[in-house]
Amino acid sequence: MSTSLRMTRREFVGASAVTVTALTFPSAFPLPAFAQSAPRVVVIGGGFGGASCARALKAIDPKLQITLVEPNKTFVACPFSNNVIAGLRSIEAQQFGYDKIAAGGVTVAAQAATAVNAAARTVGLADGTTLSYDRLVLSPGVDLRFDALQGYDEAAAAKMPHAWKAGDQTLLLRRQLDAMDDGGLVVIAAPANPFRCPPGPYERACLIAHYLKTKKPRSKLLILDAKDTFSKQRLFQNAWKELYPGMIEWVSLSQGGKVNAVDPATNTLITDFGNHTAQVANVIPPQRAGRIATIAGATDNTGWCAIDPVTFESKSAPNIHVIGDACLAGGMPKSAFSANAQAKVCAAAIATLLSGGSPATPKLINTCYSLAAPDYGISIAGVYQPKNGVLADVEGAGGVSPADAPREFRAREADYAQSWFSTVTAEVFG
Repeated sequence: MSTSLRMTRREFVGASAVTVTALTFPSAFPLPAFAQSAPRVVVIGGGFGGASCARALKAIDPKLQITLVEPNKTFVACPFSNNVIAGLRSIEAQQFGYDKIAAGGVTVAAQAATAVNAAARTVGLADGTTLSYDRLVLSPGVDLRFDALQGYDEAAAAKMPHAWKAGDQTLLLRRQLDAMDDGGLVVIAAPANPFRCPPGPYERACLIAHYLKTKKPRSKLLILDAKDTFSKQRLFQNAWKELYPGMIEWVSLSQGGKVNAVDPATNTLITDFGNHTAQVANVIPPQRAGRIATIAGATDNTGWCAIDPVTFESKSAPNIHVIGDACLAGGMPKSAFSANAQAKVCAAAIATLLSGGSPATPKLINTCYSLAAPDYGISIAGVYQPKNGVLADVEGAGGVSPADAPREFRAREADYAQSWFSTVTAEVFG
């Protein structure tokens, strides 16, 4: 880590204090004056982005008619799901309902959104219901590109789990680790950018290695990567040496790490430089915005959604806003923290637009914690603002954990990670 990337907590808090206040308390924004019938806002997707946006809109003005469209009655969080894979946490600790969101005045439609008519400003649901909106928010997360990796489809995922959407796939990978032999090989295939949770594959490698070290110490873990660099790389690699010497091997793109095809019948991953047969194969395929974003006309030829960095309004679909993993947010990574922050800024912008005003230029924060072991945390933080049509890093703000921090510091960062998860899930769902 270069010295310029280092920061102290005081420096980070000082740089972003105003932004934190504005994002944490939506009621701090001036209330718009709605003169006629309350405008209707439909939010599609009940994850960290969508649920946060629905609640923020209701907090800004309780008279707004907010409908949250989400087919699943229970949300299963991805952050901390690597702990479930490593046997450190139950899947139940990842699950959250929508009862308190509904009790707060948001109408929760437990249906899948199947159609969007941007000209008529309507959303079609799976049960035939049509919802009208003045503004639509899309927060559909990601879809896995089963057409992007030869041999890897939904059937193959039952043998070589991706576990990149928390739930059954998480538990499948957990069971496979339990069943493998001591001395077996675990292979993780990591995709090229962009994808959900950039540090996720490397945190997963750490926590699986923690499981192997304690339960099956003769085993090895291989990361085949479609990139030459990754988030928090030096911190992760230092942790591998310190905690799991000789257990984890990382093969970069330039070293032949990109997986071009898989053979589920033999659990084999195929690269230009050779084949690797695993006892447990975790294949994380390329991704794109959730399908409803394409149906709505909000995606471009990358498969993601370009947005106005002030309002998060789609650059190709007027009156439709896109937040969270589905949008292209410049330097801001695809994380739960980002989705939560974007949701609040988007909600404030929508309320202002509906009242005829001009949204203020925002600053947004992202902090991402990763665990290299249950008591060993590392983090990266950033502050972002609109610049040249995208969200760009605020120079001098943010940074990563010190490379030479003592174990006490790593233990505190692990505690911060748990505190962040408890705080954000309580704010969003309960």
